[in-house]
Amino acid sequence: MAMQQPACYNVSVVNPGGAWQTDNVLRSELPILAFQIAFSIVFSRLFFFIYKPLHQPRLISQISVGFLMTPLLLGRYASLYGLVFPVRGVLNIEVLSHIGLIYYAFLSGLETNLNTILHVKKKAACIAIAGIIFPMMMAPGLYALHRKFYHSENPILRLEESTSSAYLLWTLILTVTGFPVLAHTLSELKLLYTGLGKVALTAAMISDTYGWFLFTILVPFAINGKVAVYSVLSTIIFIVVCIVAVRPIIGRVIDRKTDRDEWDDNQLLFVMMGVLACSYITDILGTHAIVGAFVYGLILPHGRFSDMVMSVSDDFVGGFLAPLFFIGTGMRLAVVTLFLGGHWCMTLLIVILLCVPKILSTIFATFFFGMRTRDGVALGLLLNTKGAMALIMLNLAWDRTIFSPPTYAVIASAVILMTVIVSPVINAIYKPRKIFEQNKLKTIQKLRVDAELRIVACVHSNRQAMSMISIIESFNATRLSPIHVFALYLVELTGRAAALLASHIEQPSVQPGLQTLTRSQQELENISSTFGAFGDVYDAVRIEIINVVSSYATINEDIYNLANDKRSSLILVPFHKHYSSQGTLELTSAVYKDINQSVMQHAPCSVGIFVDCDLGSVPKVNMRIVMIFVGGPDDREALAVAWRMAGHPGIRLSVVRILLFDEAAEVDTSIHEEAQGILSAVMDNGKQQELDDEYMNLFRLTAVNNEDSITYSEIDVHVGEDIPAVLHELEKFGCDLYVVGQGNCRNFKVFSNLLDWCDCSELGVIGDILASNNFGSRASVLVVQQYGHGGMHLGRLGGTNNDGFDSLVVKTQ
Repeated sequence: MAMQQPACYNVSVVNPGGAWQTDNVLRSELPILAFQIAFSIVFSRLFFFIYKPLHQPRLISQISVGFLMTPLLLGRYASLYGLVFPVRGVLNIEVLSHIGLIYYAFLSGLETNLNTILHVKKKAACIAIAGIIFPMMMAPGLYALHRKFYHSENPILRLEESTSSAYLLWTLILTVTGFPVLAHTLSELKLLYTGLGKVALTAAMISDTYGWFLFTILVPFAINGKVAVYSVLSTIIFIVVCIVAVRPIIGRVIDRKTDRDEWDDNQLLFVMMGVLACSYITDILGTHAIVGAFVYGLILPHGRFSDMVMSVSDDFVGGFLAPLFFIGTGMRLAVVTLFLGGHWCMTLLIVILLCVPKILSTIFATFFFGMRTRDGVALGLLLNTKGAMALIMLNLAWDRTIFSPPTYAVIASAVILMTVIVSPVINAIYKPRKIFEQNKLKTIQKLRVDAELRIVACVHSNRQAMSMISIIESFNATRLSPIHVFALYLVELTGRAAALLASHIEQPSVQPGLQTLTRSQQELENISSTFGAFGDVYDAVRIEIINVVSSYATINEDIYNLANDKRSSLILVPFHKHYSSQGTLELTSAVYKDINQSVMQHAPCSVGIFVDCDLGSVPKVNMRIVMIFVGGPDDREALAVAWRMAGHPGIRLSVVRILLFDEAAEVDTSIHEEAQGILSAVMDNGKQQELDDEYMNLFRLTAVNNEDSITYSEIDVHVGEDIPAVLHELEKFGCDLYVVGQGNCRNFKVFSNLLDWCDCSELGVIGDILASNNFGSRASVLVVQQYGHGGMHLGRLGGTNNDGFDSLVVKTQ
């Protein structure tokens, strides 16, 4: 059977000495190349935003650009196709795309964490190995079925000759898993906090590493036949030399320069040129250029150096060069050939069956570890995600004419189908927002006295970690009522998700060579030490450190899911301002304010914003807390928090209830008039008053009458101007910590008017006044919002949920 002949390009060369083999680069070649790059980038970004609601990775959007230019769509218009991809510009775009592919492989090696792979747990290793063995056993049978049922009289659409090379590449394509793509998918689906996500990530990293190993060992045989044994042996020797000899030398030099911050652009350029040198060596040895690039990235020091290289090259490589290669994959995808065979129904069935082997293998492996069948199916779907490695082997089979157009269409369609269906199916199976509705009593007020208090404490730095410890310590952990703290270190996702995962998948240990850690890893080390020391002091306190590496725009969703998964009763977040040496609150980061507001809008439990004014310097043996009670669910929750703190032997609690009369007690009916009517608002006020009185009477009867360290007083307020005056009078007596409710459900006109003047609406009216620099207080403030009442509203407008993506969560102990 005739094989498809490779394409030949007739290029007229006027000046053989020219850089691009042409007479004038600026007049003929560069404009075409620039237009092709611009077209590819613009349309790939356009498809990315179109697919964003479906949580599709960038890889799919880039393939879609190429598919757009196939004869089935825009490719049927010869003039348009010739304008975008003229024949004389094909060679240039091919060269540039392969350079991008080489540097993409280099970044993949740089983000691979060998320590994680070498110390992987048994469950993830078994699942990954099963996901390789089963497809290798089933793939040849599926290829044989494809050859049996696909028939076409068209000579161009005839299948390739039955060769071992076709069997081998077909099998390898089914076994690999795209670790970077999977990391991106899980981050969008917000599943990385789950046990499923952690197993999937580790198994994918193992599978991806084995994929590179199989590519190095077996692909040369698919290209060169039996002669490839020499290529494989020489490549293995090259890899051993790189790891044993080159890695220690280059590692010491790079670590020394990184520690001294001696890097400049010229020195970094020489390091980056090593990518091309190693690629050239493995290409000469007969393996593939990307193998050398991957090995070079693998032997370079990880940590701060890799973080620096990623920051300067990721946008250029991942967003500029590599998409050109992936677009070429889509251009070669002739889907119409699937329907031109004699039994096109069987061909479509084979495409679907190609998605099954890894799912079956995962279900089989997870069964022995006691996982649910649903989780096994989900894990199999996740590990079915394909990435650059599968596309590289596809294009290699096309360029070497190992696959005919129908075979290429079948396996390429299966690869794309495996990747596309993962996000919608997993998102349909796991819907965290529905789970939140099932937990209505996750508050401090409803927590039993003898129950464990679970707190999610969010921090961005070690300074905030020390602040959180000062407030958590006040919660009075005892053996009867212990505290379990889940410390969330929030890291902004700014680069490649897989690279950040590789650096954060394990908590760094305190060992020599700390200077090689990234800045976020160093901060994690300090935070872990701070919380670890706190846990060592108190037997009734358990500490668990969790990394949340996510886009700040959607990091609130990770906090929701973690708090729900850990069955927490309270989320503590730091205020977006910190206490300065001048005794005032200064801005830490404006984005922290947006995070706090997002958390308060849809949290699955109660939330507290902690405004720290150096509370840690206050001795716990003599600390005074003032709780200001106005009314409503948030104030009842704040009272429950203060009541629990009052159990600490060194804390004195003063509860001050503000009673509203006359003008101050007028109801703001405009908030409820449109939705519920005036009468409903008045009735709601009456119901809240009953609940306030009931809980306050319980507090006075149980706590005030039996504890000398707890006092209670009432203050009458008749006009709005009295509220700031009352707070100033309370400040004269002095205290170390104010505990107040956010006041979301108050519908009094006096608070609605004051809210319009608030700088920080997330603190509520009273909290904003107490935390203001104009108020002049040196006391810290804890603002509490109770779960179950619709979340915080920003001013008069209800907040909306941001359904964005890009995150990464890694748990450490």
